[in-house]
Amino acid sequence: MKIIPAIDIKDGKCTQLIGGMPGTETFYGDPVFVAKKWESLGSEILHVIDLDSTLGSGNNTEKLLEIKNSVNIPIQFGGGIRTIGAAREFLEYGIERIILGTLAISDYLNNFEIINELRDEFGPDRIIVALDSKKGNIVVKGWQEKTELKAHEFVRNFEGLIWGFLYTDVDVEGKMMGINLKRTKRVVESTNLPVIVSGGISSAGDIEDLKEISTWGVVLGKALYEGKIDFEFINNNYK
Repeated sequence: MKIIPAIDIKDGKCTQLIGGMPGTETFYGDPVFVAKKWESLGSEILHVIDLDSTLGSGNNTEKLLEIKNSVNIPIQFGGGIRTIGAAREFLEYGIERIILGTLAISDYLNNFEIINELRDEFGPDRIIVALDSKKGNIVVKGWQEKTELKAHEFVRNFEGLIWGFLYTDVDVEGKMMGINLKRTKRVVESTNLPVIVSGGISSAGDIEDLKEISTWGVVLGKALYEGKIDFEFINNNYK
């Protein structure tokens, strides 16, 4: 299982929110410095999210490219990628995998025209679909709008189109109170594609539980930055 540090960027700084809500920010310094730190401690992948772009209040593309040029490990990147042009742009920058959320939902309603085009041009292994979920329903547009789509049902539509999924339980995101294992297990067991899990992971026990249900990887955010989880210990013992 991959242990993946999160680098969420807002106003050019490494940031963590609670439940994705603006106004709950805690800042943790320069994202480039933080990226180098995680690489030096043994991280094999970085999870970078542009919160400003997600919320429609600007972008941190320059900072993303600084990170890419400063480390030698793959980056999975998301946040506000809502057109095929934007998706293509980040893939052409050499980002290992892009994460599509709102765009994937709208494309699902249009017979996957965009995802099929990206797959044909870049291959399925560079595309991750975000499953941002509140009480089991997918949410979009920076987690601000709820859909009627159930995460565990939605995953069944993507076989052969993408690499895998990023499942985030928004109800527990950033609260450091643990995961909802039942909901997470239901999603993981509903697809043959890899699932990366984020949201609420706050102890070695959470990580052990996720490993036991065959989660491909875990994204660690606030618990990592607040010292509730020791990255080196987790990376050495659970990957």
